[in-house]
Amino acid sequence: MSVSHTPLPMRSKLPATGTSIFSVMSALAQAHGAVNLGQGFPDYAIDPLLIDLVTTAMRAGHNQYPLSPGVMALREAIAAKVLRLYGRAYDPDREVTVTTGATQAIFTTIQALAHAGDEVIVFEPAYDSYIPAVRLAGATPVPLPLTVPDYRIDWAAVRRAITQRTRMILVNTPNNPGTSILSADDLAQFAQVTRGTDIVIVSIGR
Repeated sequence: MSVSHTPLPMRSKLPATGTSIFSVMSALAQAHGAVNLGQGFPDYAIDPLLIDLVTTAMRAGHNQYPLSPGVMALREAIAAKVLRLYGRAYDPDREVTVTTGATQAIFTTIQALAHAGDEVIVFEPAYDSYIPAVRLAGATPVPLPLTVPDYRIDWAAVRRAITQRTRMILVNTPNNPGTSILSADDLAQFAQVTRGTDIVIVSIGR
């Protein structure tokens, strides 16, 4: 006796989300022999010294699962670098977490802090993973266009967009892909519009 099983259809949680623009631009660059400015991968060989250092570290046993926040020696090095470059001291044990990349860090942060019923302000143009991550958290993205041609934040629009449900504001400086950088006045405006609220500012910098 044989029993046939009909496979369950695959249903996307984000049916309106298309192919990443980075995949599209990379394919076009390859097809036309163009310089690819859409993705930041290196087009040169890895330094042999780096390969040797990685090999040495793996042979020394540094090839197992670390603690969830990352290897302590690496977190300490990150904290020391931030202190040296920016004069800000962070506890490597409680305030530094290592991820596999910026996109994972952004996604994890949004999933941890945004919930169903929340609203998340996103400045556009924006990196294409922001809004899908907000929707997967059950929250509602609130896109705000940056002013052109300088891609600045319209603070009057921000004040109109903030409601009792606003949980998070995503900001990218330098803006990707607009390239604008937040000014000292922008930082003061952020402090002003969020003071006394539960709004979290998630700042993605480079």
